[in-house]
Amino acid sequence: MVGVRYIGRFAPSPTGLLHAGSLVAALASWLDARAHNGQWLVRIEDIDAPRCVAGADKQILEQLAACGLVADSEPTWQSHRTYLYETALTQLIDKGWTYPCGCSRKEIEDVYVSLGQDLARHSAAVYPGTCRDGLNGKPARAWRLNVQAVIKALHLPQTLEWHNRRMGHQQQDVAREVGDFVLKRADGLWAYQLAVVVDDADQGITHVVRGEDLHDNTARQILLQKALGLPTPIYMHTPLVMGENGEKLSKQNGAQALDLQNPLAALNLAAKALGLNPCATNVEDALHEWTHVWLSSKSLL
Repeated sequence: MVGVRYIGRFAPSPTGLLHAGSLVAALASWLDARAHNGQWLVRIEDIDAPRCVAGADKQILEQLAACGLVADSEPTWQSHRTYLYETALTQLIDKGWTYPCGCSRKEIEDVYVSLGQDLARHSAAVYPGTCRDGLNGKPARAWRLNVQAVIKALHLPQTLEWHNRRMGHQQQDVAREVGDFVLKRADGLWAYQLAVVVDDADQGITHVVRGEDLHDNTARQILLQKALGLPTPIYMHTPLVMGENGEKLSKQNGAQALDLQNPLAALNLAAKALGLNPCATNVEDALHEWTHVWLSSKSLL
């Protein structure tokens, strides 16, 4: 992999400040870019405007800078790039690979209830294709990708397969395990899956290093990349930091913002989660030391 053109990125959502778990992903993506003599970009993923916290984007950039993690070019904001998502959706509509959907989340869940099936905790229902052949008089609420239409038109295998640098061989049958997924939401906002695929391609991202909680999105994104004729980056998903309740540390379950009175201490904790030894001197020395040993860390490659 050394010698391959490398552009990586860290893409936080400003729904709150960085916490211990998000610093692990930020540090890993920065180290991977530096170890490959590549570029490291920062993209603020603020398309879910109602959930964004005012000023959090600027504070996140300040948190990263305090940890010595500074992008190689000016940060970008997804909210400034909506024209790109509109162009991509139009492309898919023109190919006949999307359809408007009038279903609410409750209506989708009611289908499973009527079949006597319970949804697992924290899991989303596989869309049953209710609107695939028409809205049946319901107003359109969202746009969905017709997964099976894309697979058939592009002669793709039913089960997509890919390699994750840390987790190894991966596969998923998107039609069976996810169903036709949303590209533009009922509230008019762009879905994460479409935005991230379009942004990665537009910014020339070659390597994606992100938290393992986003691993399950990968097959959907690969399918969208193929549907839009875009390249597929090389993926690696980093270990999760768990909270005291045994669940993933996240803003949703009350993860505390990083205490950066001592940035080196915060970085050492993130490094430990990545299997790296702590550094006792300063931030600059720590980042240099970890960059030097990064590619020899067999647990991550």
